[in-house]
Amino acid sequence: MSTPNEPSFRESVDIMFNRAVALMDLPPGLEEKIRVCNATYTVRFGVRLRGQIQTFTGYRSVHSEHMEPVKGGIRFALGVNQDEVEALAALMTYKCALVEAPFGGSKGGLHVDPREYDEHEMELITRRFAYELIKRDMINPAQNVPAPDMGTGEREMAWIADQYKRMNTTDINGVACVTGKPTNAGGIQGRTEATGRGVQYALREFFRDATGVEKAGMSGTLDGKCIVVQGLGNVGYHAAKFLADEDGCKIVGIIERDGALVDDRGLDVDAVRNWIGGHGGVSGYPDGTYVENGSSVLEKDCDILVPAALEGVINLSNAARITAPLIIEAANGPVTAGADSVLREKGTVIIPDMYANAGGVTVSYFEWVKNLSHIRFGRMQRRQEEARHQLVVDELERLSRHLGDSWSMTPDFKDKYLRGADELELVRSGLDDTMRAAYQSMASVWHDRGDVDDLRTAAYLVSIGKVAESYRAKGL
Repeated sequence: MSTPNEPSFRESVDIMFNRAVALMDLPPGLEEKIRVCNATYTVRFGVRLRGQIQTFTGYRSVHSEHMEPVKGGIRFALGVNQDEVEALAALMTYKCALVEAPFGGSKGGLHVDPREYDEHEMELITRRFAYELIKRDMINPAQNVPAPDMGTGEREMAWIADQYKRMNTTDINGVACVTGKPTNAGGIQGRTEATGRGVQYALREFFRDATGVEKAGMSGTLDGKCIVVQGLGNVGYHAAKFLADEDGCKIVGIIERDGALVDDRGLDVDAVRNWIGGHGGVSGYPDGTYVENGSSVLEKDCDILVPAALEGVINLSNAARITAPLIIEAANGPVTAGADSVLREKGTVIIPDMYANAGGVTVSYFEWVKNLSHIRFGRMQRRQEEARHQLVVDELERLSRHLGDSWSMTPDFKDKYLRGADELELVRSGLDDTMRAAYQSMASVWHDRGDVDDLRTAAYLVSIGKVAESYRAKGL
């Protein structure tokens, strides 16, 4: 898929880091301290399955402890290796700094294909992996807090949290040892949709930035924009659904592992998702045109390209043929460093992964805070808000009666205004605020500095600057 002179994902992160620090005035020692991974723990453990012991290899990497706990997902995939985990941990450091989540960067991975095992077997594997990490404080609410990633979800997080509680029976904050849990096990409303929702908020904020839209050679708002989504997993599905349902976008292409679907009139995201659930892929879907060579659809004419699954799908072999003026990296590292420079020369605007998919860690932060405070958001203030709003509504109704037919309230105003914010609305509000503030911090660097011609470099400059300030404040 990639060409021989293509940098690896780890090399891509290093190249982009170097490009940014060349524009900064950091002491060489501090630059090196931020660049390197603090520690990587490799674990090999056996699990008795199907009458024999099977050995698995897992990793937990800590990139930076400028703030603790460190934060980052655990992925279950056959492609997991130390280099990838360390690169993802570095990305987490910069991502948390950019969106002002008070965490250092970490990442975990287990070399396993979850599709090869049934649920009970996956539980045995997950609990044993968690046990190996917990006993070395590589999972701990005050030191290292994992979350879901590729191949993991709420189910695995619930197992890990339970394993931690079994091993630390008196830790009152034990449930905060991991985020992305089911809501009935200490999770938070809106966590499952969070990364996709963050992609939507990122695009909304981009289209409020008239200078950025102009740099991409685009105009107008999100309404009516044509979008191609690569990967209809958790992130791709939620991003596509929200953009189609709430912002008037048309999803004209969906790329999956067995091919792609295209339809210039727009695809029904839910229907495609249900079809994939029942058939294991997009092949045979009755509406839209099936394209066997799915990756070719990355090159389809569209306004916005959303790579939402794998690393390196846009690389030196296809970058020159990508036509979308705007790419938003919903996955980690979908554009290689080589492809990035080709696209920048063409004038393509890339909203970088470090910012675009930070919705997950942002809402994970909210979940962690909720777990530590031992109370759900909205519980204290919601009814008081409603009572205060009721006073206004009562006065308006009195006015309406006094004025008779000459004035009345808009029909649905009362229902909308009277509802106090619940946990989901508060989470969405906090995520929207976070994505707006982070975009503005990047955009000001992008637009104001003559030596910065892309959002990715701007994002690295902002985040590395914040990490450097943290280290200086510690006296390092």
